[in-house]
Amino acid sequence: MMAPHQQQYGSTEDAQVSDGKENHQYRDTIVAGESLLTSLFPKPPQEIDPSPMSIDQKFHRCHSCGQLGSHEDEDIQLDEEDGKGKENSNYFSKHIHCRTRTAFWEDAKNMEEGTIPHSIIVGLIVGITCGCAVFLYYKVLFILMGVAWKELPKMFVMDQWPEHLQVLWIPLVLFVTAIGTGLSVSILGDPGDLAYIVKCVHAKGYITIDHLVPMVFASLFSMVGGGPIGPEPPLVAICACIAGFISRNLFKQRNRNMIRKHTLMGMGAALAALFGCPLGGPLFALEVNSRFGIEYFEHTVETVFSATVSVMVMRFLSGGVMESIWSFSDVKLANGQPTDILLGAALGLLGALVTTAYGAWLSQVLKVFDYLGLLDNKFAVRRALLATCFIAVLGMLIPQVLFWGELEFTAIATMAPSSSLPYAWPTPGLIGFEMNSGLNAFIVGVAKMVTISFAVAGGYRGGVIFPFFAAGAAFGRCFTSIFPSVNVPLATLCFAAGIEVSFLRTVLSTPIILCYLSGEQQAMAGVLSASLVSVFATSYIPFIKTQTLRNDLDSNFSHTGRQSEHNDSKM
Repeated sequence: MMAPHQQQYGSTEDAQVSDGKENHQYRDTIVAGESLLTSLFPKPPQEIDPSPMSIDQKFHRCHSCGQLGSHEDEDIQLDEEDGKGKENSNYFSKHIHCRTRTAFWEDAKNMEEGTIPHSIIVGLIVGITCGCAVFLYYKVLFILMGVAWKELPKMFVMDQWPEHLQVLWIPLVLFVTAIGTGLSVSILGDPGDLAYIVKCVHAKGYITIDHLVPMVFASLFSMVGGGPIGPEPPLVAICACIAGFISRNLFKQRNRNMIRKHTLMGMGAALAALFGCPLGGPLFALEVNSRFGIEYFEHTVETVFSATVSVMVMRFLSGGVMESIWSFSDVKLANGQPTDILLGAALGLLGALVTTAYGAWLSQVLKVFDYLGLLDNKFAVRRALLATCFIAVLGMLIPQVLFWGELEFTAIATMAPSSSLPYAWPTPGLIGFEMNSGLNAFIVGVAKMVTISFAVAGGYRGGVIFPFFAAGAAFGRCFTSIFPSVNVPLATLCFAAGIEVSFLRTVLSTPIILCYLSGEQQAMAGVLSASLVSVFATSYIPFIKTQTLRNDLDSNFSHTGRQSEHNDSKM
């Protein structure tokens, strides 16, 4: 019987180890030693016995290592017009490319696709480029927000308008930017949304570069005016476009799964730079493509590498440090308790119920917009203006619902005075609303979910990650007002995870991101429990229809394979 290393590199006389009791204890040492020697001093390629090919014609052998792979997901010749690609039987990509084909320096010299040196170079370029892109986007976004909500009010409103009319600044800015959002979509084209991004990752592995400019303008208009959606999908789309462009044009890639890997690198780099979390961001980018776990698992390490580079570049350019941005109090949780897991499970279930109610409400709102004929991009301006009517009214009454919640999370989670809101102005709003009771916290949570739904229906371009976090913080504070013994950080983070995970299915990355942003690492067990329960509770409710099963995986990797496994067990 040949050892595994002999199957890969061919028979070697020096490595023959008998199955006798005397030599068995040295087998692992010999195998490990020869593997090291082989990696340092590669042997000349040997002829591979083609006989296993007769097992099934759909399998082939990797030309470098002789391992079997299948033809089901072949390389493609990309068609730039429709982006779908055409099959080419001369190439095969079902087989996950060997990352260590010969020795490192040989791979570096040949720079073959899929090898470690090739992935390092691509990861560095994608990470650096996407880190710069996120920095520039955020810089422009906050400059424009500062002008719209700080500089212009000082110049034209504070001393000129009567105090009781200053609240009209909120709908004024919202309507102007809504018109900008609609015009950008009508003139530049539809930039897509998160569902479209996921669809592109599955279907062709990349997003065409012509989506970049429309997404930049539409998303900036959507957020600058105080829209309740965030920059997460816009940045993911922008960096996915950039990474796909680099892959197909700079590195001349035509292998669909290889291009997909580079696109996922860009997506992970975007989210890592946004959250400042080099592990949670890329895991989120990998998870969001599927409804249950990471299915493009072979790209995990490279995606995390590119994301780490992106975080470094983003933080270096911004002059910031890598630290938490939310604070509940000066004292962090000292430890976690076993009961935190049970509490997290309960809050995760409540979060799933909130998301289910939100999905039903959003469906009805979209039906109304469809009935009015506003879902066509020809009427993008009217669609945005109608949605803004509801957002503006709620924004004047409850200023806490404005913006996407990244900077407002601490004020909501600590039930701070409205004067602590960083950008909304005037902070008292129309009625001087304050989040100073459990009932008012519940009102903020419901109002936040309602404004998110109108932003989505109105064609605003942005994401729901931070908005759901903010809504979860409000509902968490409502929960702690009813049960004062419950820890505030744990309740808010678990509720936030329950809402977000049940909608986006990012069960592993969300606890990492929430605990990182808040600096509450001891809450991890409870937040993870909330994520798990929420994803189980809503597993049969497809909020994002394009989150489909990966079609090139064996059935044993998914729940759809249960029947085939059952049949196999009978044979």
